[in-house]
Amino acid sequence: MADDELDKKFRQLADSFISVANSQLDVMNRENVGMALLYAAARFNAFVVASNSANLEAFRGDRDKAMEFFGAEYLRMLGANLSDHEFVFEDDKPYGHLPPRKTDPS
Repeated sequence: MADDELDKKFRQLADSFISVANSQLDVMNRENVGMALLYAAARFNAFVVASNSANLEAFRGDRDKAMEFFGAEYLRMLGANLSDHEFVFEDDKPYGHLPPRKTDPS
């Protein structure tokens, strides 16, 4: 698959996860939805590392490299996306179009 096509599919998949997250904003606050996404990514990436390891010894050997890789990638992506959101502060009321923040029902 060409890089452009892979990038397009990657972004479409990410957008589908964001759509699921957005659908939860009526029942959970956005901070908890974000943490659930982060937890899901950690769980899935642990599965990816384990499923690519031939045995427990290899898995344990890959653990630190995986944590370094995924940690660095998260920080890189978070930095890029934070930069992408700077435009909203050009308005007097950032994210004023959003409904008020929900609190968890408890």
